[in-house]
Amino acid sequence: MAYYEHVLIARQDISPQQAEALNEEIKTLIEGQGGHIAKIEYWGLRNLTYRIKKNRKGHYSLLALDAPAPAVKEMERQLSLNEDVLRYLTVRVDELDLELSPVLARRDRDRERREDFTPGEGRQ
Repeated sequence: MAYYEHVLIARQDISPQQAEALNEEIKTLIEGQGGHIAKIEYWGLRNLTYRIKKNRKGHYSLLALDAPAPAVKEMERQLSLNEDVLRYLTVRVDELDLELSPVLARRDRDRERREDFTPGEGRQ
């Protein structure tokens, strides 16, 4: 089996729960064909650089897969039929990176900075 990173952008009209359900459908499909999902990250509703099918935002998800090529091909076929999916990209990688992605790591760093900063602190 080979390693893949898969990024998915779903329509802005669906709820975050529906976006998570879409990730679970992918997980079920891959595991049903002998693969394994090592990591699923939901990045949330983010702005698109340009409009895609009249959408300005999209629900982003990142999946780290350890799956055979036919399973990935079937997953992409299913996603191309799904109306809620705007775009997807699957890239084969040499090894899976199971650490937090830069998108979520930056979000956590920003949250920590806000929590450490107390208004009025540092003023004289």
